[in-house]
Amino acid sequence: MNHTSQAFLTSPSGGHPTNYERIKEEYEVAEMGGPHGSTSVRTTVINMPREVAVPDHVVWSLFNTLFLNFCCLGFIAYAYSVKSRDRKMVGDVTGAQAYASTAKCLNISALVLSILMVVITIIAVVSIAVSAGRPYT
Repeated sequence: MNHTSQAFLTSPSGGHPTNYERIKEEYEVAEMGGPHGSTSVRTTVINMPREVAVPDHVVWSLFNTLFLNFCCLGFIAYAYSVKSRDRKMVGDVTGAQAYASTAKCLNISALVLSILMVVITIIAVVSIAVSAGRPYT
């Protein structure tokens, strides 16, 4: 080993930190007015959110169930939305997010397929009306 590295590793106080080396937590406790005696009290504060905002898509699912219920996708989405709301009330955020994600996918697919069916129906009705209005030649 090099002589300079040996001198760097050894300290005059025998490996113990000197008085001017304070741990950051102890310094912050002293600034906040903590006890200044030989015993120090450490306090840990954890801020927990009171309510987790997980969208459950119940209103969207109910709309799809009542108006655009293509192949019962709106009803299935409503069931997953209710499950998501139940998980959120229990406190299971991960389960609520999983059910909400499934409900969102089902709502999107129900909406897209229902709009597609409406557009196809309108095109079919217009094309039949136009062809019925022409005389056969």
